[in-house]
Amino acid sequence: MRKFLLAPLAAAMLLLHACSPNNVTTDDSLQQYFDEQHTTGSFGLLDNGQGHFTVYNLKRFKDSVFLPASTFKIVNSLIGLETGVISGDKMIIPWNGVHHFYPNGDSAKNWDKDLTMEEAFKASAIPYYQEVARRIGKDTMQHWLDTLGYGSRFTKMKITTAIDTFWLDNSLKVTADEELGLVKKLYFDQLPFRKKSNQDIVKRLMLQESNANYSISYKTGWGFSENGHAQAWAVGWIEENRHPYFFSLNIEGAHDLDVPKARTAILNGILKQLGFFEGKK
Repeated sequence: MRKFLLAPLAAAMLLLHACSPNNVTTDDSLQQYFDEQHTTGSFGLLDNGQGHFTVYNLKRFKDSVFLPASTFKIVNSLIGLETGVISGDKMIIPWNGVHHFYPNGDSAKNWDKDLTMEEAFKASAIPYYQEVARRIGKDTMQHWLDTLGYGSRFTKMKITTAIDTFWLDNSLKVTADEELGLVKKLYFDQLPFRKKSNQDIVKRLMLQESNANYSISYKTGWGFSENGHAQAWAVGWIEENRHPYFFSLNIEGAHDLDVPKARTAILNGILKQLGFFEGKK
């Protein structure tokens, strides 16, 4: 583990505003968790209370862009709620009768039914959110992407492909740093939406586990880069003793990578090494 002095970063980089250069630690020991799953990637964790940032593979974390895949459901949900396209987390969109499949080709049976927004978010159901995007429309969606600055780390993002696939087809790309900045602002109700309750809904749906020692909330994503590699995310926060720590995990591997297995193993391994899950942070 060693200290890394950061060069000045662009204002669009939301995360590192909370960190001084001397509060950033690169931890190369975290590479073992990626190696064990035959992947590459990056990981960043912000201790919000101390303003300290721990990172593995800093250059990739701040400078490399990837399709957001289903992490875009965070943004899509917020825009849908704000515009009234989604009336609430119990709003149902009927199944269109088409049988759907996960990125690895397995049948997505839990998508093939009428779903509420809550069910669709939890199941990461792409068809539900494709319909939400169609109802939002390209101009309104573009307005909110511009307002959020989402996907604009290097260039001003414009929706150049279909309104219901642009976050899946590599036309929209984000950095791991941008993803962490987004969930940090969401946690503190700092995103530019009028209705705080809309942010509360999305935060509640991101909750994965809560017990006496910790609670952990995140959204996953899974897709493929232009070269066919599997790309995956887990972005969110873990709380112990009412103290939030924000994280962004990005992994990349072979096309046939068992993404759910690899992603869970890497995330849990890293968090455990960093001292989480025991309620002692």
